[in-house]
Amino acid sequence: MTESSAETPGQVRVAAKKPDTVDRELIVSATKGGMEIALVEDGRLVEYQVAQEDSQFNVGDIYLGIVRKINPGLNAAFIDVGHEKDAFLHYTDLGPKFRSLFLFTQRAIKGTLRSHHPHDLQMEAEIVKTGKITQVLARGQHVMVQVLKEPISSKGPRITAEVALPGRYIVMTPFNGSIGVSRRITSATERKRLQKLLESIVPKNWGVIARTAAEGKGVADLHEDVKHIVAQWENTTRNLLNAKPPHIVFTETRKINTLTRDLLSKSFKKITANDLVIVQEMREFLAHLSPGSEKMVQYFQSKKPIFDALGITKQIKSSFGETVSLKSGAYLVIQHTEALHVIDINSGPKIARRPDQEENALAVNLETAEEVARQLRLRDLGGIIIIDFIDMKSAESKRLLYEAMKEAMKEDRAKHTILPVSKFGLMQITRQRVRPEVNIITHEKCPSCNGTGKVESTILLIDDIENRLEYLLSLKAHKQIHLHTHPFIEAYLKRGLWKSKQFSWWRKWKSWIRIHQNAGYQFTEYHFTNANNEEIRLEE
Repeated sequence: MTESSAETPGQVRVAAKKPDTVDRELIVSATKGGMEIALVEDGRLVEYQVAQEDSQFNVGDIYLGIVRKINPGLNAAFIDVGHEKDAFLHYTDLGPKFRSLFLFTQRAIKGTLRSHHPHDLQMEAEIVKTGKITQVLARGQHVMVQVLKEPISSKGPRITAEVALPGRYIVMTPFNGSIGVSRRITSATERKRLQKLLESIVPKNWGVIARTAAEGKGVADLHEDVKHIVAQWENTTRNLLNAKPPHIVFTETRKINTLTRDLLSKSFKKITANDLVIVQEMREFLAHLSPGSEKMVQYFQSKKPIFDALGITKQIKSSFGETVSLKSGAYLVIQHTEALHVIDINSGPKIARRPDQEENALAVNLETAEEVARQLRLRDLGGIIIIDFIDMKSAESKRLLYEAMKEAMKEDRAKHTILPVSKFGLMQITRQRVRPEVNIITHEKCPSCNGTGKVESTILLIDDIENRLEYLLSLKAHKQIHLHTHPFIEAYLKRGLWKSKQFSWWRKWKSWIRIHQNAGYQFTEYHFTNANNEEIRLEE
């Protein structure tokens, strides 16, 4: 976390605003059933997604569905789009121009359209915001809808009839007619410039929103986006001809294409993939999206798995457990219930202690705020999140923490709302949930107990040993340190002689750590002793 030169009265440094540019890299691992995608920012894993080749009902997919049930009490309808659970369509998601879209859809199915472009259609009257679903929909109707949220748990997809087609710089909505600019573009002059520019190039009966990436772009770039989206809409509506619901009429070919389009910026440095087909597809996609940027796509060729070689596996294993540790010694405990997610903040035994309790609490809270923001993106947690920070009494400390959390979550693309710290020391966040959360199992069966118990994943054991060793050596209280561990771990640490972990420790700390095996230890059990064979405890 970077620091500013200004300090609070208690001499606790407050995190400065993040730099405008962050080095981003996409790493793609092709699997038998699809691919795993990792987004890395400044070397740290911040997003992880698994895409299956046969996956359906992804956010943005467009379907021709059929109304199965009307629920006046919910003011909503249930639409069959091919999922085992009918999709949920609320009245407010119909959009004011629903009647125009419905008429267009019916003509597209029958093949009676004079043109596939909305600007050639006579617009129907808008539906009222406070209307009833029964006034607009009836059982058996065929409707064109788009997935807003993927199926989660026992729920079907959440859908909308306000179709939105994203491009590199803009998002266009047929039949809408309004023009907007992303709130992240804060300059009033730039907002006005973009609005006027879009008014001059967007066809009639199309709505458009300028994305953050549109800032500073000229008319040629935006007009190219408009042409691409209009052509995409034409291809989509051609798929409606003689279609019988449920029927998919549009889907992104690759999830990585969507991710790249949404994230591509000057800070995007590299895309690395271990599959030549994916590499070629990505180069073609980027050549069309942003000519010249296709050069950043690199092919990774090695006998070693790409995620292992580039350190992604290690980050995944260390980031998805119930407990997440920070280098300073502070740690988070993340737990889930049916209704919400709870994150507890704790200061560990190794955390630097300040004389004043308020200063100490603020320092830990400010450090963990950035990790909390990272964990929300990484696990794609949605809904209600409650964060139990270390108690602080000062109103100024609470304000600083609130500002730090807002700054840390600026990079989060999901819609979210952050509330200030309450009098109970709790911060509440709501975050948009559009797909099931990422859940990685970081436990494995323990061979020392024949699988009757579980231990933390062994990929983290060596890291834990090294961290504790470094701490003990920093105390300079022991001339000799002995490590006692399970025979399997002892063999691993000594394997390779000059390339062994034991030798690398000597090169790093200039201290030879003697390693002993003990067959009576559990697989992940280890202890440190001094030259007199007395156990060294971390409290020392």
